[in-house]
Amino acid sequence: MATKARVMYDFAAEPGNNELTVNEGEIITITNPDVGGGWLEGRNSKGERGLVPTDYVEILPSDGKDPFSCGNSVADQAFLDSLSASAAQANSSAANSNNQNPLEWLLSIPMEAVYSQVSSGNDPWSAWSSSKSGNWDSTDGWGAKPEGAAAQRNTSNNWDTAFGHPQAYQGPATAGDDDDWDEDWDDPKAAAPYFKDSEAAEAGAAQRGNSRAGSSSMKLPLNKFPGFAKPGMEQYLLAKQLAKPKEKIPIIVGDYGPMWVYPTSTFDCVVADPRKGSKMYGLKSYIEYQLTPTNTNRSVNHRYKHFDWLYERLLVKFGSAIPIPSLPDKQVTGRFEEEFIKMRMERLQAWVTRMCRHPVISESEVFQQFLNFRDEKEWKTGKRKAEKDELVGVMIFSTMEPEAPDLDLLEIEQKCDAVGKFTKAMDDGVKELLTVGQEHWKRCTGPLPKEYQKIGKALQSLATVFSSSGYQGETDLNAAITEAGKTYEEIAGLVAEQPKKDLHFLMECNHEYKGFLGCFPDIIGAHKAAIEKVKESDKLVATSKITPQDKQNMVKRVGTMSYALQAEMNHFHSNRIYDYNSVIRLYLEQQVQFYETIAEKLRQALGRFPVM
Repeated sequence: MATKARVMYDFAAEPGNNELTVNEGEIITITNPDVGGGWLEGRNSKGERGLVPTDYVEILPSDGKDPFSCGNSVADQAFLDSLSASAAQANSSAANSNNQNPLEWLLSIPMEAVYSQVSSGNDPWSAWSSSKSGNWDSTDGWGAKPEGAAAQRNTSNNWDTAFGHPQAYQGPATAGDDDDWDEDWDDPKAAAPYFKDSEAAEAGAAQRGNSRAGSSSMKLPLNKFPGFAKPGMEQYLLAKQLAKPKEKIPIIVGDYGPMWVYPTSTFDCVVADPRKGSKMYGLKSYIEYQLTPTNTNRSVNHRYKHFDWLYERLLVKFGSAIPIPSLPDKQVTGRFEEEFIKMRMERLQAWVTRMCRHPVISESEVFQQFLNFRDEKEWKTGKRKAEKDELVGVMIFSTMEPEAPDLDLLEIEQKCDAVGKFTKAMDDGVKELLTVGQEHWKRCTGPLPKEYQKIGKALQSLATVFSSSGYQGETDLNAAITEAGKTYEEIAGLVAEQPKKDLHFLMECNHEYKGFLGCFPDIIGAHKAAIEKVKESDKLVATSKITPQDKQNMVKRVGTMSYALQAEMNHFHSNRIYDYNSVIRLYLEQQVQFYETIAEKLRQALGRFPVM
């Protein structure tokens, strides 16, 4: 008997991609349940066959019972299967070190690739403006958050509602071979590269079913990863003796306080040459990008899902200490359109450059392996090793060695509060600038050019009326008025195009920092939770649950966390100073050039009118 499945969410087929359009509630026949890559092959009632995402359907049991009460979706079952995989341990290599001022090190990095220009004249940020934001709730993280709750890639700007890490890994979508990852379609949040109302963007995401965000069975519990749940923090703070890891992350005290040790040489990585590829005998298509590190000039190719894997590994490993900004969202439809590919490549470039600029991330084994693998075997070996790494979550602090005196608890708490206050205030300022910038973009690409066009047309109409008088002495005046009208029409075009030359870069920079700032609430939350645990240690000593030496170890380890936070903030500030100086300078230069161009055109029009 053929297997039947109920469609849970609408799915629109991508033209020329062997997909099948299905609608919610429709019953289809499964002709191949395991095509691979999170897809199955199905046939609808019209006899049409094609590929459908596995987590968009739910298998109907053969006894005819309601699948919503007793059946598991294909993706749900795959998720349950994936939980049986066991974990092993591996160590990473040590990072290089050099005592260098972070701002001087940063200034040696080329920036021209970071903010490249998109050709679309529409606002590309409205669907991106709800980028991942964090949680500034000061609730004690030791007991307030349910340990079984999953951390989501949050698309809201909620700094007050308590939830897990805003960008935490949600787990595999399908079971099977370890290289059978999610496809580019699998995130229902379609981040449109063109301007559209935020309500429409949200409605579009809802129409796709929001299957991954909406299904609790598709998420891993927080305690899947040490450091994102209470046991991980206790393991770090209360361990009798921390194992000496092979990888070391030194922290030194520089001119501006604690700082990461910067590498002796810098490098960037150029993301270019997007090409369309295919798999499964041409049934599935994807876009592959070429990455060329400037220090090796040897290219490797990666798909978006590979970037997504790297993001997840960096987040799991370093996310308790270092803000890892999220990638540009995946897209369900239109992902092969030229404008979308161009904008995605631009944002991937910015993300990779940002990672290359971080002294810890850029030297990490997982990042280096991502950029420098030589063949498929080496890639798979490095991938498995990274996924088995146990120095993740708060245990990353066990690799850090501050070359500085111990801190007392009061100073640690004051430093933490200062970081929380600043990052919250900066987040508010960035959001305000984004709101104003988006409104200005709308005005410059909509009403304002139309006003200039109206002036131009009105002047030309007046010249036409004057020409109908038959009076011979006004030819020069009518020609001058006509040219003045054409000048205003040209100005309308300049106004509409200008945001792409200046405001675009300012908005992109702000969106990057909004992503950074969205990571800090949970980083601050982890530090506050550790501080509260130390405060509770007196009671634990009094009841003989821990020894006085255990308490001293806890204070020392929280001090290490504080030094890491201060080092990261010094890196953050040096980047912030450089980035905002560069982007605002560019904005003003382009604005000056813009208004000088308009002024020159108006002078030329004025020159046609003699003084009488």
